[in-house]
Amino acid sequence: MSSATLPHAAENQGSAAPADILHEVFGYEQFRGAQAAIVDHVVGGGDALVLMPTGGGKSLCYQIPAIARQRAGHGVSIVVSPLIALMHDQVGALHEAGVSAAFLNSTLDWAQTQDVERRMLNGEITLLYAAPERVNTPRFLQQLDTLKQRGKLSLFAIDEAHCVSQWGHDFRPEYRSLTVLHERYAGVPRIALTATADDLTRADIVERLQLEEARQFVSSFDRPNIRYTIVEKKDATTQLLRFIQREHEGEAGVVYCQSRKRVEDTAVALQDAGINALPYHAGLDAAVRQKHQDRFLREEGIVMCATIAFGMGIDKPDVRFVGHLDMPKNIEGYYQETGRAGRDGAPADAWMTYGLQDVVNQRRMIDESPAGEEFKQVMRGKLDALLSLAEASDCRRVRLLDYFGEASTPCGNCDNCITPPQVWDGTDAARKLLSTIYRVNQHSGISFGAGHIMDILRGKPTEKVKQFGHESISTFGLGAEFSEVQLRGVLRQLIATGALAVNSEAFNTLQLTDGSRAVLKGETTVRLRESVSSPAERKPRREKTARGAPSPAAAALDADAQKRFEALKAWRGEVAREHNLPAYVIFHDATLAAIAERAPATLEDLQGISGIGTKKLEAYGSDVLRVSGS
Repeated sequence: MSSATLPHAAENQGSAAPADILHEVFGYEQFRGAQAAIVDHVVGGGDALVLMPTGGGKSLCYQIPAIARQRAGHGVSIVVSPLIALMHDQVGALHEAGVSAAFLNSTLDWAQTQDVERRMLNGEITLLYAAPERVNTPRFLQQLDTLKQRGKLSLFAIDEAHCVSQWGHDFRPEYRSLTVLHERYAGVPRIALTATADDLTRADIVERLQLEEARQFVSSFDRPNIRYTIVEKKDATTQLLRFIQREHEGEAGVVYCQSRKRVEDTAVALQDAGINALPYHAGLDAAVRQKHQDRFLREEGIVMCATIAFGMGIDKPDVRFVGHLDMPKNIEGYYQETGRAGRDGAPADAWMTYGLQDVVNQRRMIDESPAGEEFKQVMRGKLDALLSLAEASDCRRVRLLDYFGEASTPCGNCDNCITPPQVWDGTDAARKLLSTIYRVNQHSGISFGAGHIMDILRGKPTEKVKQFGHESISTFGLGAEFSEVQLRGVLRQLIATGALAVNSEAFNTLQLTDGSRAVLKGETTVRLRESVSSPAERKPRREKTARGAPSPAAAALDADAQKRFEALKAWRGEVAREHNLPAYVIFHDATLAAIAERAPATLEDLQGISGIGTKKLEAYGSDVLRVSGS
C-alpha cells in the first residue's frame, strides 16, 4: 500500500505534551539523554543542531515536535531526507504508530504524487519526507509558500545534515540548496541532525544552513556496546571469514570494501563458505540493489558486502558486526559506518583490517583529486587521524572520542584494552629505511616503491636490486634483522606522520619530506605496536539455536519465555511481510522479549511495555495475547 492511499491517522486528537506523545504514540516511558531538552526547544519554535550517535534516537527529536506542533495547530512538518529507502521505512514506522506521514519521491506515480500534495496542502499530513532536490523545485517551494501563508508550515527537519559540508564524509552538493529554507521561510523552526561531525564539519553545517542562532546539542559519541578491533592485513578475506565464523555465525553484518570488484569477490567467497552474503554497489542494477537491501532489512542473518553506497539511513537494529576490508577515508566515515552495528544496544563488533597498501591508496586518491590544495590538506589531516587510530597501542575508544573533542578513559572493551599489544622501538629501522631511500634516489636518480626499498635494507639480491646495482649501496643488508612485517609497519607510521611521502604520479614510489630530517637525526622516536593479524581473545560464542543466531534481547529468558519469544517473532515476520516493512518496524526484539517475559493475560498487561503505543496496542494487542499463549 503506498503512502498516497493509506488511511489518515488521528494523532491530532491526543495531548500536545511531548511526554504524553512519547508514551501514547511511541510507547516509551521516558526520554533518553538530551532528547527531552531538544524536543522542548524545537516545540517552542527554536532552531537546533543535533549531534547524536547512531541508535541514539535522533528521529524522535523531530518526530515528536512535529506531532506536538501539529496538534497545537501549526500544520505540516517537512523532513529533508537523502534516501528513498529511509523515507519508506520511516513513513511505514510512523503509520504503524498511528501518525499521518507521507513521502514524495520517484516511487510514486503522478496520481499518487498529486494526492500527497493535496493532503499536504489540506493539512492532513503531519510529517512529509522529501529529498533536497525536490524541496528546491519551484513547484514544491510554491506549495510551501501556500502553507506558510496559511500559517500551516510547522517545522523543517534536515536529516543527515553532514551531507551539506564539503569537509564531511558524504558531501552532497544538492544539500547546499537548503539555504532557501532560512531565506524564504524565516520564522519556521529548523532542526538539523547528524550522527557524525567533527568541529570543522560542524562549523560548515552552521554556515551553510545559516544556523548561527541555533542551539547546539552535542551528545556523547561513545557507543559502549561496540568493540573496536583493528588487525594487520595479511589475507583479508580469510581473516574476515575466520572472524565471522568464530564470532558471528548466522548473524547480520555489513562488510565494507573499497571497490566494486572487491565487493563481489568477497560476497562470493563468503557464499562459498556457507555464509548468507549479498553484494551491494552502485554498479549493480537499481532493482538488484533494492532487492538486496530489502532482503538485508527483512531477513535475518544476512551479511551485506558493500561499498559506502550502502548504509545511510539503515535502521536495522540487530546488525551484530561491521567489517572493513579496506581503510575508509577518515574517522567520520569510519565512525558512521561502524555505528550501524548494535543499534539495539546489545554487544556488537567493529572489525577492520588494513595494511601499507591502504595507506598508499588513500594518499593517492587525495593527491589525484581535482580539489584545491586547501581541501587536500584537510583530507590528509583527516586520513592521518585515522592512521593514528589504526596504529595506536592504547585504547581505541579514547582515541576515537578524542577526535570528536570528547574526553574519556580506557574502555576495557577494545582489542588494545583486552590484549595490550607489545610495543617496540622502530627508530633504528626508520632511520635505516629513510637512509636507504635517500641513497637509492641519489644513486639512481629515480624513486622506488616500498618492496624494493625493503629488499635492499634486508639484503635480498633480487633481479631488480642487481639490475640497478643497489647491492652496492651502503645500507644494503643493514636491516637484515628486521622482518618484512616490521618494516611495513615502520613505513606505515612514517607515511602516517608525514616523515615519508608516496608519489602517486610515479608508481607509488617513496620520497623523503621535510619531516624526514628529524627522524634521520634521531630527534624523533618511532615506537610501534607489534604485528597483530588476528583478533584479541574474544567473548565466548553464544550457543546457536535451530533458527540461527539468538537475539541478545532474549538471552536472559527462561525456556518457556524463549518459546513465547520465538512464536512472537514468527508472527511478527508474517505481519511485516503483509505490510511490506522490516520486522523491527512492527516491534523491536526488546519489545517481544518483554512481552514473552511478562506472559500477558490481558490487554492491560501489555500497557507500559516499551515500544507499545496506543495504536499498536489497538492493532496488535489481541494477536499478541493469542500468539504468546494466553
